[in-house]
Amino acid sequence: MGDIAKGVLGGAWTLLVGWILPTALNLGVFALAVAPSLRRTAVARRLWPGSAPGAMLVLLTAALLCGLVLSALQNLLYRFLEGYVLWPARAYEAGCRRARAAQGALADRLLLLGLERRRRDGTVLAPLAAADLVRVSTDPRLARAMGKDRRRTSAQRALLQERLSRFPVDSAQIAPTRLGNAIRRFEEYGHDRYRLDTQLLWNELTGAGPERLCRQVELARTSVDFFVALLTGHTAVALVALATLPAASADVPLLLTAAVALGVLVPLWYRAAVTATDEWAASVRALVNAGRKPLADALGLVLPKELAEERKMWTMVSRLSRIPFHERASALDRYRAAP
Repeated sequence: MGDIAKGVLGGAWTLLVGWILPTALNLGVFALAVAPSLRRTAVARRLWPGSAPGAMLVLLTAALLCGLVLSALQNLLYRFLEGYVLWPARAYEAGCRRARAAQGALADRLLLLGLERRRRDGTVLAPLAAADLVRVSTDPRLARAMGKDRRRTSAQRALLQERLSRFPVDSAQIAPTRLGNAIRRFEEYGHDRYRLDTQLLWNELTGAGPERLCRQVELARTSVDFFVALLTGHTAVALVALATLPAASADVPLLLTAAVALGVLVPLWYRAAVTATDEWAASVRALVNAGRKPLADALGLVLPKELAEERKMWTMVSRLSRIPFHERASALDRYRAAP
């Protein structure tokens, strides 16, 4: 039984919950709202089963197949939602500008709250901090927000910090969408802290890292997969409902209600996906922090005691994996473990 449970909680569980379950929910909406209008056509009458068990079997089979297809296309779906694929250059640049402006505004709001708190506590501000206080307090962009921010409780101000933490540390890594920035923040974590390129060495890291942490990363991503699959299916069902409106047999009120309701829910699921990345980011950070030592051991390297030396070592390892071999790679020899 233990082996069976491990199998269920393995990759099949993430596939089932992340992709097949939301696909089944979307097909259920399709069957209730759109299929009645399509079922009146001659082609649908020939293809649709006449009995309820047969129809249920068709929906379950379709959910399984469509879920597998979505899982196979997940990289494309994520890249589109992150703003990397199928985005025009102008839209990409405009999105990045908006994201940088939002990041800067959040940082300035938190800076102003912190400086005002220090001044109320009687702390004498350094000249640079005093200049920052004048700059942000006179910024017209923050005038409306600061009135609300000053009335926020400590917990509400922590939510502002949480929103700011969903941006990459390096402004050069900014993506045009909120989901793209929320994911990019932990994709750059290993490189920013240790110069460990986790995107390049992800398979090595997950192969050598602690099994429990690797499992946490998979389960945390499953929540994001669920909402991504849900909003993708909602969009598809809404478009089919709108495309069915001109049909002679269309139930126009039902189709319009379904299309509008699904269109309203899509932004909600998108925000839920962005929020769900917090747990994903925490698990990736834990894997990087605790998995560096096992990764170094697996690569036949000795982790240096000094952080600066460790950053040099991971820079060389990442470069060795990314570019063709060069004689300068022999500088990595001083970190190699004794045979």
